[in-house]
Amino acid sequence: MSRHILKETKLQKIRFNSKRDLPIYFLLLPSIILVIIFNYFPIYGAIIAFKDFSPGLGILKSDWIRFDNFNLFLKDPYFWRVIFNTLKINIFSLIFGFPAPIIFALLLNEVSKRWFKSVVQTISYLPFFISWVVVASIVYTITAPESGLINILLSKFGINSIYFMSEEKFFVPVVVISGIWKGTGMSSIYYLASLSSIDPQLYDSCYLEGAGRWRQTIHITLPGLKNIITVMLVLQLGSIASIGFDNIFLLQNPLLYKVSDVISTYTYRIGLINMQYSLTAAIGLTQSFVNFILVVGANQASKKLTGWSLW
Repeated sequence: MSRHILKETKLQKIRFNSKRDLPIYFLLLPSIILVIIFNYFPIYGAIIAFKDFSPGLGILKSDWIRFDNFNLFLKDPYFWRVIFNTLKINIFSLIFGFPAPIIFALLLNEVSKRWFKSVVQTISYLPFFISWVVVASIVYTITAPESGLINILLSKFGINSIYFMSEEKFFVPVVVISGIWKGTGMSSIYYLASLSSIDPQLYDSCYLEGAGRWRQTIHITLPGLKNIITVMLVLQLGSIASIGFDNIFLLQNPLLYKVSDVISTYTYRIGLINMQYSLTAAIGLTQSFVNFILVVGANQASKKLTGWSLW
């Protein structure tokens, strides 16, 4: 009898209850509408990747050319350059940028004074809210040949001024470092939230067993962060074929096109400047397909290696 009653109560919770559920659905309605408008309606426009799109004719009346736009992109003389630059910057950002918020969160978690911890957190969050336009101007100011802070410090050691923003070998380090500086504080929030959910009794038990802070970090803290690290890693691996437009576009100049021209700046140039909309759509569709494959592959690899995955 008790089992039957328990099963009935569970079914009542699952069943739709207008008084209970409708207010929640109304709260979700604006978000659902925004997602439909900005995420699902634009999918219709993706068909111009298979057409010789003309704004005067519109999407439906433009001629079908099937995969000609994709072939045009693959045969473009700049194809391998933009692919290589995109992957190079993303891989270096993954190697150096992905561990940065984890290390920062672990260090911040060791701070015992709450006021100092709050001050450090607030300061670390601020760069995230600064526009890339401002960040680019800061980078140019710091790396200026004569008046830049870096070159002033180098001159104290008798080193000649370095033209950071006109030499190819410095572009990728500048982009990666500026990205780490801007995003580390905000990204650390996910790891700090996961750290707060770890049971403090585990640390007490480990301490009684004679383990120091390092062993506690290895055996308790990092396993406690495993799930969120997996999620963030899968998402970042899934976007390795994409790259932000603002930071690259604002930091590049004609002298650095060889190492700074990436997929996003290339599509901007041929799409908005040269008005080749169909080719731009084909590149974007290819990029999305590659990212989808990478997300699925990274998720499956995570499931096999760690036993945990996004789905």
